[in-house]
Amino acid sequence: MTRADDDSWDLASSVGATATMVAAGRAVASRDPKELINDPFAAPLVRAVGIDFFTRIADGELTVADLDPQSAPRVQANIDEVAVRTRFFDDHFAAATARGIRQAVILAAGLDARAYRLRWPDGTVVYEIDQPRVIEFKTRTLARLGAEPTAERRTVAADLRHDWPAALTAAGFDPAAPTAWIAEGLLIYLPPDAQDRLFDDIDALSAPGSAVATEYVPALRDFDPDKARAATAEFRRHGLDLDMPSLIYHGERHHPAQYLTAEGWQMAEVSRSDLFVRYGLPAPDPDPDDPLGEIIYVSGDKP
Repeated sequence: MTRADDDSWDLASSVGATATMVAAGRAVASRDPKELINDPFAAPLVRAVGIDFFTRIADGELTVADLDPQSAPRVQANIDEVAVRTRFFDDHFAAATARGIRQAVILAAGLDARAYRLRWPDGTVVYEIDQPRVIEFKTRTLARLGAEPTAERRTVAADLRHDWPAALTAAGFDPAAPTAWIAEGLLIYLPPDAQDRLFDDIDALSAPGSAVATEYVPALRDFDPDKARAATAEFRRHGLDLDMPSLIYHGERHHPAQYLTAEGWQMAEVSRSDLFVRYGLPAPDPDPDDPLGEIIYVSGDKP
């Protein structure tokens, strides 16, 4: 599927299916005795989407040991990365609320259940922005499960490539109050100019004291679609036709930390390898066949 400026999706197609893939990883990581994360909603949400391959992974019917031996180490590394990535963004929100921020925005929320599973201080409002069908599906499914948000949850059905700030403001967002933002697993699915506009909008909407976190993939400069297709061959062996290279915008783009630093933010970076060590996991061995390579996690504050 070729991407277009006005394409849309649900959680079983296109970019939406990658959100389901990550939720399946969270389900597996939540069963891990290392207990880096606990997402009790991940498996039920994946099950509700109905992609057989991801459902079997989320439910433990298909394990890493059942996969092709050549693919298994990469799949395990990806699951471990989902765990440390999730914990990084969980910790970002925990640190922000600990210093008094009571307004949070989850950009491209997908199957993110943080509004339901994190312990938010009283008075916190969590805004979730995503495609209309994604928002509607998750809200309906969690209601059917009897889940209750642990903060005031407000949904914003909007495309992040378009005028989402107007929709966010219409939902009650207060630009005069400090905000904790996350853009998790999002940037590679945005064209470079849309990424810049996203950070321009975040900056414009952020009062002093706001916080932001995201991640950056330097290897997008030299992205190899054939290598990416080879890396996801296990999907096709299990009947899932998800062409990842067609979903990703590669080529040159700005480094988020440098871009926001130029706007006056105080930014910090940590590599994926260092993040593994931070959370008590062995750093993954360099994989020359990994199409995305090292990932840089970025966070910072607006003075």
